[in-house]
Amino acid sequence: QVQLVESGGALVQAGGSLRLSCAASGRTFSSYHMGWFRQAPGKERDFVAGISWNTISTFYADSVKGRFAISRDNAKNMVYLQMNDLKPEDTASYYCAAARTVRRWSNDNDYNYWGQGTQVTVSS
Repeated sequence: QVQLVESGGALVQAGGSLRLSCAASGRTFSSYHMGWFRQAPGKERDFVAGISWNTISTFYADSVKGRFAISRDNAKNMVYLQMNDLKPEDTASYYCAAARTVRRWSNDNDYNYWGQGTQVTVSS
């Protein structure tokens, strides 16, 4: 199994930057596709970004294209989400997730393991 722990969430002004980290445990981490999702109070959980196990493919929600970048370091069992030009609408709890097989990147049911979440708040 894979265990995931997110960190790096903070309060930041609009236009600022943050880097979220996800630390994974488990020998088979490098074989998992990874994704970032976010959820605001009263809203559904939304897909943010995904990266394939071999880093060849990355996918982004339209709302974050050009501003966010997902990356991974399999040697360190780490996944990152670099967030630039943050906007108030980016305010949410951010979760990393792992999937053995992804049929549709934005479908949270495709993911087998989830972290506990880290809070990002962007002030206007």
